Amino acid sequence: MRRIRFTYAGLAVLLVLGGWTASGTGPASANDAPAATDEAPASAGLLQAMQRDLGLSKQRAEARLAAERTAMDRTPQARKAAGSAYGGAWFDAQSERLTVAVTSDAPPATVRKVRATGATVRTVAHSARVLDAAKARIDRISAPAGVSSWHVDPVANKVVVNVVRDRQADNDVRRFVSRAREAGPVTVETVASAPRTFAAGTVGGDPYYTGNVRCSIGFSVHGGFVTAGHCGQAGAGVRGWDGSYIGSFQGSSFPDNDYAWVSVGSGWWTVPVVLGWGTIPDRLVRGSAEAPVGTSICRSGSTTHWHCGTVLAKNETVNYSQGAVHQMTKTSVCAEPGDSGGSFISGDQAQGVTSGGWGNCSGGGETWFQPVNEILNRYGLTLHTA
Repeated sequence: MRRIRFTYAGLAVLLVLGGWTASGTGPASANDAPAATDEAPASAGLLQAMQRDLGLSKQRAEARLAAERTAMDRTPQARKAAGSAYGGAWFDAQSERLTVAVTSDAPPATVRKVRATGATVRTVAHSARVLDAAKARIDRISAPAGVSSWHVDPVANKVVVNVVRDRQADNDVRRFVSRAREAGPVTVETVASAPRTFAAGTVGGDPYYTGNVRCSIGFSVHGGFVTAGHCGQAGAGVRGWDGSYIGSFQGSSFPDNDYAWVSVGSGWWTVPVVLGWGTIPDRLVRGSAEAPVGTSICRSGSTTHWHCGTVLAKNETVNYSQGAVHQMTKTSVCAEPGDSGGSFISGDQAQGVTSGGWGNCSGGGETWFQPVNEILNRYGLTLHTA
């Protein structure tokens, strides 16, 4: 494993040097995350991963990546144009266009402004502000184990409460759902299993360890890296893949949040790269522009390596056995124990760190991540970019 790790490290350094020479750009922070930029055509490995995980042909995968990049660029403009009538936005995989919801009382001039950004407009009953307020009220309700999560769904224009299928009849679950419905427009859906985090016991050859727990590095920041909070508490020491000391957790939050950052020293250094694990070339990180709901997204982790899926929901509250975690993004990407803390990336834009989910990479499932910009803002960190 030592030889393989050195191979990855060498490739990462070569990629970084090339990126610095070509781009001449400085570091990005959460407050000045750059818009997505043009890049070379997608690698064969990335296209193969999208074909495997999303069921797309090579041509459709290429077209979708280009359309998603356009949607990502247009989302902030469309939201600003909608103003108080904004009801949410998502990428429509069928039309391959950004769709923006506006409330029925939106003036014609507002609708024209939204359409002028290139987005499709859909009229809805509730604004994003109304839906977010309803979700915030639900966040204050103590949730039983049979309730998996809840989030604002812009497509349904409601707050979706997810209930574990075989726990629907539990009295505590029924009471929670009843109280949730009082909070605002709510719909209930079922899921196969309750979520869990993806930390694992010690296994040799993986990115980092703290105590008996193996987790995955998320993204490099100046001075260290960000990862999942459930992987370690502030002050805990961290060892690298080879067992040598890296640094320690400088900040950590779990539950309520699931994020942390680790300082790096003792001969270790940071590079703005996400490992492709031989499936695709290692990915340079150039910023942290947020991808909208509906776009494809990929994850890198130390157990299952590289997998792709789509963004299903944002600002979802996930009810783990250890407590609720807020402001999470839900995806259709699979993950397994040991992948916790790993990178979620869209193109060359950092999205977040792996938290937990249900299922596995043999039978499928869903995985949540904590958005990276929230972590950067919380700890005053600067993303290390190429």
